[in-house]
Amino acid sequence: MEGHGTTALFEIFGLRVSSYVTTMWLVMAVILIFSYFATRNLKKVPSGAQNAMEYIIQVLTEFFSGIMGPKRAKQYLPILVTYFLFILFSNYSGLLPLSGHIPGLAAPTSTISVTAGLAIVVFFCTHFFGIKENGIGYFKHFFQPVAFLFPLMIIEELVRPLSLSLRLYGNIFGEEMVTAQLFAMVPFGVPLIMQLMSILFGLIQAFVFTLLAAVYFGGATADHH
Repeated sequence: MEGHGTTALFEIFGLRVSSYVTTMWLVMAVILIFSYFATRNLKKVPSGAQNAMEYIIQVLTEFFSGIMGPKRAKQYLPILVTYFLFILFSNYSGLLPLSGHIPGLAAPTSTISVTAGLAIVVFFCTHFFGIKENGIGYFKHFFQPVAFLFPLMIIEELVRPLSLSLRLYGNIFGEEMVTAQLFAMVPFGVPLIMQLMSILFGLIQAFVFTLLAAVYFGGATADHH
């Protein structure tokens, strides 16, 4: 599954385009189309796509407000919602028929290169938001509660993207491998149950990744004076 997804389908300006990349394009297109139809004709009494989008925004706003506070939840909601939707749709792309077995379709979150990229963006955004909010005072938290813990604080910061990427990749790739093995052994019944459970697992993994990103953003933008 990993080998098929990493095989180059074609090249653009010398850059290899694999099934993971084309599926990411598909996921982004779905999000853009969904956002367009949800916002193109806003009504006071929402329905259809607008209703679904408002429900997602409301649930996530309340969820992140409990972590970061209402002000920062609203401030960082666009990037957090984007992360959540992208990871959720990427996870669910692995549930499509023949995903990972036909060229052009492979769950992006089942490869470490994509999850590592997502985690690295969280890493740099965390420190960018921290410096933007607190200025030079942001770096004080590396020496708190006592200065001699500074090396450990740096290690903790560097481990975060590794932990984020491996957790998401391991869960999605592992779930796909288990489903494939079950399908090979018992073609009927059991794989369907696993597929239904994967709907829940995909949602949980999207929530966990976005939750940790919100915790990192909230910690970096808190008052360190």
